[in-house]
Amino acid sequence: MDGLNLALFLIAAFLGGLTNGLTGFALGLVVSGIWLHIITPLQTAVLIVGFSLVTQGYGIWKLRQSLNWRKVAPFILGGLAGVPAGAMLLTYTNPAHLRIGVGVLLVAYSTYSLLRPKLEPFASNVPIDIGIGALNGLLAGLTGLVGVVVTIWCQLRGLPKDMQRTTFQPVMFASGCVTGVSLAFAGAVTAETVKLYLLGLPLMLIGMWSGFRLYGRISDETFKKIVLVLLLVAGVALIVPMR
Repeated sequence: MDGLNLALFLIAAFLGGLTNGLTGFALGLVVSGIWLHIITPLQTAVLIVGFSLVTQGYGIWKLRQSLNWRKVAPFILGGLAGVPAGAMLLTYTNPAHLRIGVGVLLVAYSTYSLLRPKLEPFASNVPIDIGIGALNGLLAGLTGLVGVVVTIWCQLRGLPKDMQRTTFQPVMFASGCVTGVSLAFAGAVTAETVKLYLLGLPLMLIGMWSGFRLYGRISDETFKKIVLVLLLVAGVALIVPMR
């Protein structure tokens, strides 16, 4: 990797960490826009999983006082069933059509939510949360978008920002662990990828720390709008793939 590409790689790591520290997700969305042009898709996938485990783990620990594992467990249990089902459905669906369809839904939802007047929060219970977790896992298995459904559900429920993050971040962390183990057993973790990980880790950590500093200064409403904008960007990225 030459000097320019290395600089771009490190800048992306910092920006990914910053975004994740601020919102609790979207690291992959930010870094893939740059990394897919300078390293292989497989390396990008492995690095995103590796960095996400650090950022999600740190976020969970940082907001641990707001964490209620009994409320998070239904989402994780539902996801354990949804991810394999989504992966199986990939063999029966057209990935391009699926990607565009999900992208359109994300764009429509986020645009409407940014423009509409405030609605009453949705109610929930354990069976509903398990169902949301299953849908989240299903979408993750189909598209690789881990945590999108749970993130939207937290928004619809009108939860405070700390409760949102301590709901969807543990779900993403659990999915990341399963994905990381799968990639390791598949032989996707190479010496070159580990080297890139170690190079990018310091910048990602600095970005994550900076993002958390900003997170502490924003209101619940501002947090909600930032998340909606990122969901909008994710939808556009699915409709118009970066690579």
